[in-house]
Amino acid sequence: MNIFPKSIESMEQALSAATLKQRVHSANIANVDTANYKSKKVDFQAALNTAMSNQNLSSYKTDSRHVSFSNESLIGTTRVLTNNSTQYNHNGNNVDMDLEMAELAKNQLWYNAVTERVNGKLNSLSSVINGGR
Repeated sequence: MNIFPKSIESMEQALSAATLKQRVHSANIANVDTANYKSKKVDFQAALNTAMSNQNLSSYKTDSRHVSFSNESLIGTTRVLTNNSTQYNHNGNNVDMDLEMAELAKNQLWYNAVTERVNGKLNSLSSVINGGR
């Protein structure tokens, strides 16, 4: 018997994706002055699709104008992509420090939000286990 809901597993995968994004942005920032270094980014859509593919999604339409969805198109894997198409600095490096810092801050907010949600779920389980005390 599994006492953890499927949403905990999805949030675990979201935290893993956020951790990977943190590593990639940190590596980009660390290599901002490295000649010929090409920036990298996490394909977040693929990470989201991976997290969602483990859930059995279905929709109930109360109106014919609603968009239906299913998990059939939500299969993917987390990928790290290299940007070879631009050159930001004269030394062949294409790391934009302002963009990387903004993405790092955005990722940190996302990580904190998911962590808070996991804590809320676990606190709910703890409350149930302790009989509401």
